[in-house]
Amino acid sequence: MSATASDLRHDWNLTEVRALFEQPFNDLLFLAQTVHRRHFDANRVQVSTLLSIKTGACPEDCKYCPQSGHYNTGLDKQKLMEVQKVLEAAAEARAIGSTRFCMGAAWKHPSAKDMPYVLKMVEGVKALGLETCMTLGRLTQEQTQALADAGLDYYNHNLDTSPEFYGNIITTRTYSERLQTLAYVREAGMKICSGGILGMGESLDDRAGLLIQLANLPEHPESVPINMLVKVEGTPLAAEEDVDPFDFIRMLAVARIMMPKSHVRLSAGREQMNEQMQALAFMAGANSIFYGEKLLTTGNPQADRDMALFRRLGIKPEKRQDHADEVHQAAIEQALIEQRDSRLFYNAAL
Repeated sequence: MSATASDLRHDWNLTEVRALFEQPFNDLLFLAQTVHRRHFDANRVQVSTLLSIKTGACPEDCKYCPQSGHYNTGLDKQKLMEVQKVLEAAAEARAIGSTRFCMGAAWKHPSAKDMPYVLKMVEGVKALGLETCMTLGRLTQEQTQALADAGLDYYNHNLDTSPEFYGNIITTRTYSERLQTLAYVREAGMKICSGGILGMGESLDDRAGLLIQLANLPEHPESVPINMLVKVEGTPLAAEEDVDPFDFIRMLAVARIMMPKSHVRLSAGREQMNEQMQALAFMAGANSIFYGEKLLTTGNPQADRDMALFRRLGIKPEKRQDHADEVHQAAIEQALIEQRDSRLFYNAAL
């Protein structure tokens, strides 16, 4: 593949994407790293923290998900968190180096009852000087606009896999519904976070098909999380075969080449990766991670381990350019004082 693969394109086809996957490993990584360096500092990685603001009892039947109400995984169910507790978690995330705070709720879609509290969370986290991201399921056009008006920066809505394989994994929401939510998000002026999962029994063509769907959107997602299945007892995919580490790295590299200006996020499954695999992931063009002890309901490498690896590799966290540290700190202190107003509390017992 020539260097023109680094140009922004929206017309990828299966034949040429398969050709990328089938390149010799060293050639693929060299091309991915070359593309990466044209658009990013190769030694900076964007750091996000993800918090589950509402856990379990989801009506969706996603076969990979321990939060689905269709499966018995022993997960403790929790209603929507209080706004104040979310803001305290966001302040802690910022203190350990995160620049983006992502909030996830196990919903098929947000209810009218919950939306006011969700909007207060966005406003409060934004006031801390953090970028904001949410994943709440399917959105209406009105809900999408309300989130944008509250200051939400990113909306996460993964496509998960190719259109052809999707029905083997999820039956409670269609692929077209997912694409419609992404269209609403873009129309409202927010940034898109959308990716998928490896290790669900999909073929190479399915992996290529997922990337084609993402890269052929009218605008590439600003953030592309590539997840490795975390197998949880009680879910239908608990016995799936492990993903070959080199195949996972290839997925990151091809994503980098096809979406050269997107942040490619090394996401779920990182707990199972050794340091050498993570280093290869960064070489392949991954430049975003989730940071902290938990990723929604599954483990994630602890922050001190991440920073130790960063030091060994000479990598530094990517920083936002529009907020000085003193402004960050003042915003944190002021927002926490303001959010103690009881009117912003959500009673999780109701």
